[in-house]
Amino acid sequence: MNLSPLLDAPLAIQIHVAAVIPAAVLGLYMFQARKGTALHKLLGKVWLGLMVVTALSSFFIHSINLFLGFSPIHLLSVYVLYSSWHAIRAARQGRIRAHRLNVIGMYVGGILVAGGFTLLPGRLMHEIMFT
Repeated sequence: MNLSPLLDAPLAIQIHVAAVIPAAVLGLYMFQARKGTALHKLLGKVWLGLMVVTALSSFFIHSINLFLGFSPIHLLSVYVLYSSWHAIRAARQGRIRAHRLNVIGMYVGGILVAGGFTLLPGRLMHEIMFT
């Protein structure tokens, strides 16, 4: 592992990585932890906050410039912002199944799928992990 590419990266990328890594770890914990407790609610707010920071910071990352500085991966950021709102609303309304589906969708799409793309050759995380 070589962290120098991350340390040399623009601030938006550093913020993005600093938010998404704890979100990935915390998300795994949340899937295993007991639901509905005060701890679940607190950590859920932290997780959603990290996901929102991750999504918002992505709009300042233009490494793949396909359309006016953006790429299809930015659609996942829009999805995360949309789903964050719906996950909160569903939980407050007691629609737990809808809440769960929104959270799972954000984790799978926003962390696993997007994270998988960052490990492709030529991407920063590939350079960090495999050089």
